[in-house]
Amino acid sequence: MHLPALRVLAVLSVTALLSACGDEISSNEQARRAYLGLDKSIEKSLQLGFAGFNAASSANIPPQSTTGDAGGTLGITGQVDQGSSANKGMRLRVGMTGYTDGEVTVSEEEDPVNITYQTTTDVAAQPALELSLRNIPNGTFTGTLVGTFQMAGDLEGEVSLNLSMSGQIEDDGTGKVRRKAGSTTVTGTAKSSSGGEFQVNVTL
Repeated sequence: MHLPALRVLAVLSVTALLSACGDEISSNEQARRAYLGLDKSIEKSLQLGFAGFNAASSANIPPQSTTGDAGGTLGITGQVDQGSSANKGMRLRVGMTGYTDGEVTVSEEEDPVNITYQTTTDVAAQPALELSLRNIPNGTFTGTLVGTFQMAGDLEGEVSLNLSMSGQIEDDGTGKVRRKAGSTTVTGTAKSSSGGEFQVNVTL
């Protein structure tokens, strides 16, 4: 098991500022908040994906799941390339049911937000997590996470992620493959149904 990965969240270009109208917030700020509630789930999804990769005995990985820090579930299903090649791909789906990591601090000047996330129950339409592993076990990986999550709580509507990721992989000491902590960069966009957009740049 890793120690918790160092997380660095940087804004590349955010025009998300509080609007001049009382408690109203801009659409870009809504998109930022929508992403912040999902931030921890990105790393959890990767961990489950690699767990499925290590447990696979056929093209279909055994379904993997975990819980939100404050409630609900996150599940990963899908397929992995078979054979002895040192290069393999995974085609995964991310499913959420009442998932929440609890209150997220937006800034020192603002109240925290609490958002619950849900995905469709149609697996084929769930957010797609695709990973490409190279030079297994001590190599690199790239991937994408693309899809839509429904929100309830302090924000309602939908948030759509379009993320790219890359990093290093390593032998975990038992012959299995894991993501090397602190080496993964995640970039892309989170777009809310209100029309806002947040530029994501995270190191896991």
